Amino acid sequence: MANNYFQFKQFTVQQEHCAMKVTTDACLFGAWVGEIVNSELGMVSQLAERRILDIGTGTGLLSLMVAQKAPNAQVDAVEIDLDAAKQAINNFNNSQWKERLKVYNVDINLYEVQTNYDFIITNPPFFGNDLKSDSSKRNLAMHSQALSLEDLLISIKRLLQEDGRFAILLPTHRSTYFEEICLAIGFRLIEKVSVKQTPNHPSFRSMLLFGNEEETIVEKEIIIKEDNDYTQAFKALLMDYYLYL
Repeated sequence: MANNYFQFKQFTVQQEHCAMKVTTDACLFGAWVGEIVNSELGMVSQLAERRILDIGTGTGLLSLMVAQKAPNAQVDAVEIDLDAAKQAINNFNNSQWKERLKVYNVDINLYEVQTNYDFIITNPPFFGNDLKSDSSKRNLAMHSQALSLEDLLISIKRLLQEDGRFAILLPTHRSTYFEEICLAIGFRLIEKVSVKQTPNHPSFRSMLLFGNEEETIVEKEIIIKEDNDYTQAFKALLMDYYLYL
């Protein structure tokens, strides 16, 4: 059984009321996005406030990781499940960045803002029509029965600034299809990172970065473990977060 909390260097994620717990791939994605957002903040005035949206925040993990890396970012998190939203609020309020973090318990399709976001992050429902579990909450968190990738893209298009970017974590077997529907709606792939558990395993996750402008696509690969230890690439991304790195 998963622990009720996950302790990071600068914050704690309580997760007993969330169907989806903290996972290694979600942590890797959060660290990768944190690096991107921090880099992009460096390209603008350090005094400029950047608006970031986390769609389907769950425990609030990604929002907390980004808030740690981007000191001038205001992060809004949307979560449709009430218990998960309450958990995220608690995690945010117990963090040192609580003034810059806000949770909205609403369906993303109905979420409205006056000013669009500079950057959107999402770790969306994963498995489509794959085998479902006996838990309705877990199914809601893991499957696209409540939010299809197409609907998700429509919301991202509606809520993102014209020069904004968004990042998404997907199972590898869904990434090609997602890239195709992104192209159809006008988004262009900027970077794709294939994630492997070990050098001998196939890629099981894809971390994708999109924007509205066409750029040279950067393709990379990251391996989580080799010889029963985290790889140097993994450690480099997670060392600011994981307690024992």
